[in-house]
Amino acid sequence: MTTAPAHAAAAKAAGEPALSHSRAGTRPARPRRGFPSKPSARWAAISLPPGPRHAAPAAAAAKGRVAEEEGPAWVELEPIASEQELDRALADAQQLDIPIVLLWMASWCRKCIYLKPKLEKLAAEYHPRIRFYCVDVNAVPQKLVNRAGVTKMPSIQLWSDSQKQDEVIGGHKSWLVIDDIRRMIEREE
Repeated sequence: MTTAPAHAAAAKAAGEPALSHSRAGTRPARPRRGFPSKPSARWAAISLPPGPRHAAPAAAAAKGRVAEEEGPAWVELEPIASEQELDRALADAQQLDIPIVLLWMASWCRKCIYLKPKLEKLAAEYHPRIRFYCVDVNAVPQKLVNRAGVTKMPSIQLWSDSQKQDEVIGGHKSWLVIDDIRRMIEREE
């Protein structure tokens, strides 16, 4: 019995193609597919001149610094968990002569969850002229929910002088709700 190299030599001498199980045989190498690791000469490097595209991040950073000096980017909504906390918030607001905005929400309500961060950004715009609070209807007594007249979630209410002045029920897109809240606040101011 001949070994594989001896068999290959005998086949070559006879003029037959050599069969080999190794990669060193006559099998052509399969072309590799994918992206070349180095750009070839046919690939041209693209170079863009400096212009407004490069100036925009610097301008945005400068605006960001100005915004930081003016006030916060967002204000976390202060939670209200009881009727006493709501009464205290209303009394503080009446003493300071400012209105408050209450977000009535539920932890299971998807629209409430999407609306809350947008409302926190809106709270930063009106900080400190208006205070923003959130109330989880599942965490407070039903008596408090009934007192506020909340029937749907999310409900955003504007309170002034310990009385509910206006309300927006947020069953539609959050950016539309934010616009409605802005209009509600501007009517009050």
